Amino acid sequence: MKKYFSFFRMRLIAGLQYRTAALAGLSTQLVWGCMEILLYRAFWRECPERFPMGQEALSSYIWLQQALLTVFALWYWEQDLITSVRDGTIAYELTRPVNLYGMWMARTMAMRLSRAALRCWPILLISVLIPSPYGLRIRIGLPAFLLFLISLGLMLAVVCGFVLAVYALSFHLVDTNGFRVLSVAAADLLGGGVVPLPFLPEPLRTIASVSPFGSMQNVPLRIFGGDLAGIDAIRAVELQAVWAVTLIGLGILLTRSGIRKAEIAGG
Repeated sequence: MKKYFSFFRMRLIAGLQYRTAALAGLSTQLVWGCMEILLYRAFWRECPERFPMGQEALSSYIWLQQALLTVFALWYWEQDLITSVRDGTIAYELTRPVNLYGMWMARTMAMRLSRAALRCWPILLISVLIPSPYGLRIRIGLPAFLLFLISLGLMLAVVCGFVLAVYALSFHLVDTNGFRVLSVAAADLLGGGVVPLPFLPEPLRTIASVSPFGSMQNVPLRIFGGDLAGIDAIRAVELQAVWAVTLIGLGILLTRSGIRKAEIAGG
């Protein structure tokens, strides 16, 4: 376990070096968050009784979404991992005395957390200073906040489990580009990236909620804003745990079977 933690720490430190890219992304996300909130505010003024979320809950959702974008966004792929399987350089990784899936997991988590660490705090601090109902507000109690933290951890596990399952598919498919494009589109629609799930019509909202994409950003962001609470929040977190175990297990099986069938330089 120590070697995986060391690899995670090295990748995390390496990811924290890209400060200029983080600054550019930070400014973009602040502007985008303001634009989104003003757009929803315009719709709310037209027909507030048909709005499925409260204004403060929606603003909190959007600001947290921007702050944690690099944690759950599926378009952040590590292309060199996929390329290494295709061109055979994965052989160098297989000679190491470590589990390939465990190393991939440590690398993926470190990459996503390091990018988020450089961006999330400025966005959160600035959004807290914005007047209500446009800014970020903490309206939940301690039990709900603890549930939010648990949900955040499970969200990271679900996202990394899904991403690593796609990486493992590289052992079995000639090209995973098509699958990755479709998964990004599905995650944006069914995961609450385009609009929060309460804005989707039935039965699409139900389908999205039970899908693995609905267990990503949707759950912790809505718990923090108070839109998802009580028994519904607990059930959503339980579903997150189920998807995390399922996707990680699937990724492990695909990786093991792929390594057994892999042919490198004709071997």
